[in-house]
Amino acid sequence: MTDRKGPVLIDLEDQAAPSPSEAPPVPDLHPEMPPQGRAMATVAALGARPPSRLARWFWRLLLALTGTLVSIAAWNYVTGLIASVPLLGYAVAVLMGLFVLTLGLIAIKELAAFSRLSRIDALHHAAMTARADDDLKQARAVTARLTALYKGRDDTRWGRDRLAEREPEVFDAGALLDLAEHELLTPLDAAAKAQVEAAARQVATVTALVPLALADVMTALTANLRMIRRIAEIYGGRSGTLGSLRLTRAVMSHLVATGAVAVGDDMLEPILGGGLLGKLSRRFGEGLVNGALTARVGVAAMEVCRPLPFGKGSRPSVRGIVRTALSGLFSSDKG
Repeated sequence: MTDRKGPVLIDLEDQAAPSPSEAPPVPDLHPEMPPQGRAMATVAALGARPPSRLARWFWRLLLALTGTLVSIAAWNYVTGLIASVPLLGYAVAVLMGLFVLTLGLIAIKELAAFSRLSRIDALHHAAMTARADDDLKQARAVTARLTALYKGRDDTRWGRDRLAEREPEVFDAGALLDLAEHELLTPLDAAAKAQVEAAARQVATVTALVPLALADVMTALTANLRMIRRIAEIYGGRSGTLGSLRLTRAVMSHLVATGAVAVGDDMLEPILGGGLLGKLSRRFGEGLVNGALTARVGVAAMEVCRPLPFGKGSRPSVRGIVRTALSGLFSSDKG
């Protein structure tokens, strides 16, 4: 018997090649565990976790030290360039000045965003106090501030006119706040609800169809940040970058405080039917749960960003939002 060197050719003409469709499915490591919505639970935990005092001081000192060193280096560079090449040095100095001016405008924009958010938050608390104390005078002051907040917006013009026409006829604080809520905030609530439904649908779809590691977490994070920012813009609290982060933390803290970071079969029953969630593929079930949790985040964002607290019967139903947003992702037709 001789030893053969080199590759060995194996003839497969008489053998049927295996097909990828015949490969067995990837086994579920935990088939008994129902979908938990881990992506949204992770996002909620990250958003609600407050930074430590030591971390805040670290970033403040790092920012101050970096800004000081960069400013000194830029100043020395520009002055040296002016001494050696005056024309080029003055051109660079102008560019530096424009850059600093842009940074100042960004800072002013961020401060204005914080001011708008604080204004809406103060109006929210004033409305709660007026309703609790049944104070008609304070309720009229809240209504005037609410009208001033939406002055100049075309989508509230009809509601402002209706409120101005009917306000003198109301002599009860709760009824006046209900009237203001109905006339001014109803179209804004509908727009905010549409944003919540779109975000829930996006998170559920990506989680169910994209089997990539951390893709569901990143999608849930970006979709929820964008949803919260748009809801704030709808209610008049346009926020910058820092304002959006602060608003997101407030929404997630509200969500965690109310214990609304878990979804059971009762919320998904209107879409799937009782007990059907556990019979679905785990990936698809995770998508539905993450979408339902996104809807809860959206309702919490509406509660935080709204200038008036929800009156009796006006708070949107999370189950209704889930039904509208996710019903198209699953068909209950057995045929």
